[in-house]
Amino acid sequence: MVSAVFHSPRDFEVQAPAAASPQTTNANANAEVTDKARAKSAAASQAQRALKMRAFWLRVLPPVLGLALLVGVWALLTQKGGSFPTPAATFDAAVQLFSDPFYRKGPNDQGIGWNILASLQRVGLGFGLAAAVGIPLGFVIGRFEFANRMVSPLISLLKPVSPLAWLPIGLLVFKSADPAAIWTLFICSIWPMVINTAMGVQQVPQDYLNVARVLKLSEWKLITRIYLPAVLPFILTGVRLSVGTAWLVIVAAEMLTGGVGIGFWVWDEWNNLNVAHIIIAIFVIGIVGLLLEALLMSIAKRFSFDA
Repeated sequence: MVSAVFHSPRDFEVQAPAAASPQTTNANANAEVTDKARAKSAAASQAQRALKMRAFWLRVLPPVLGLALLVGVWALLTQKGGSFPTPAATFDAAVQLFSDPFYRKGPNDQGIGWNILASLQRVGLGFGLAAAVGIPLGFVIGRFEFANRMVSPLISLLKPVSPLAWLPIGLLVFKSADPAAIWTLFICSIWPMVINTAMGVQQVPQDYLNVARVLKLSEWKLITRIYLPAVLPFILTGVRLSVGTAWLVIVAAEMLTGGVGIGFWVWDEWNNLNVAHIIIAIFVIGIVGLLLEALLMSIAKRFSFDA
């Protein structure tokens, strides 16, 4: 007997894969978008780091190369010996000099640290007096046309005079070297502050003054509420120029007046024929001036409306 085996048609159907649910599709799409966003963010972060690194090297590498070029030319010119010291000999002298910068062995034999502080003290006094006189005077000149016409010819006449030309006047009046040096610093520091302050006052927008006139503000409120905030960046520019000029003049003034100070120290080392210390003093003067300039520029940027 032959037996027949019957199968249901469903047994021969090929089972199709189950269709993905909407939740699974959305999850895959979100994961793909997240991966693309992460890759894009990583690429942007890497590009930003590369830009920062490039800006860092552009800021650091040129000064380093310039300094290396200076030292290389210096070493090349002094390799045959002579009275001018080599960079290595100057470096050794600097290490020895700054190992004890605040020693005291007498009124005319003190470390370079005391001389720098003495010069900075004179600069601070002369500059402070110039600021106390020059900034208010600049406000008056810029605010009142009559004062401007009266004082401007005097400023134009006296500003080109070399600051050291005022030193004998100070010695004649004060009968002492230290006040005479401070007087010289006062004269050389006052002009940038007067001119920049007056220029800032004259550039205050007329609309501000019209509003103040409508509100009937007093002269004091006009100065403190309108003029001072608008003129402050100009004042700080004048202050920065004045400090740079004062630090430049103090060296020459101390060479002529003597006593304690970086200028006198340079002249004293020349009398001792210690050229290495003179070169060190030149670098020290430049570094201190650079630090003063950077400090005042940062303050100016802090109060500038354009920043």
